[in-house]
Amino acid sequence: AADKIRLIPQDFFAELCEQIIQHLNHKIPGINTAELCQRIQTSGVDINIDDLAKVANTLSFLFSTAARNNLSTEELVTSLGSGVSTLPKHALQVIRHVWNEQGKAIAVSEDAGTTATVGQFVDMKWKLGVAMSSDTCRSLKYPYVTVTLTVADPSGQITDKSFEMTIPQFKNFFRQFKEMASVLETV
Repeated sequence: AADKIRLIPQDFFAELCEQIIQHLNHKIPGINTAELCQRIQTSGVDINIDDLAKVANTLSFLFSTAARNNLSTEELVTSLGSGVSTLPKHALQVIRHVWNEQGKAIAVSEDAGTTATVGQFVDMKWKLGVAMSSDTCRSLKYPYVTVTLTVADPSGQITDKSFEMTIPQFKNFFRQFKEMASVLETV
């Protein structure tokens, strides 16, 4: 990950670190690595989304481990600077600053390992469409609903999941949501 960190400009690296700290503090549901990667690439840096996701996972592990072990800023920076593949100077400066400013606020709970294994729902979008025809069928006139769910996985990576449903499937989906809503009202 140290090699990939060298590629990321300091301002983008600082933004990534801030987002990770906010995610660990449960202030945001996750890190939108796709959007950040696109902005980094637009600035002229050749990095792909998988490499950026690996860097984000590494930093998330680093910050959560440091919080669990209650490390001071100096202890964290010293341990990072003495590793086999040392981080670049700009990265150490950013980590020092972010950890010094916001690191102590990371809430470390006893059951942290069990609560973050599923992911988190962020947003849902839907649209109604009609398939008019295809190359094998002249007249379909087939209505469908396309649903896009935005989900933050346990590591904080935000992804979109899309699927299509027929109208009867959508009615069943809607009925299940109404059941969930009524159960939640009783809680």
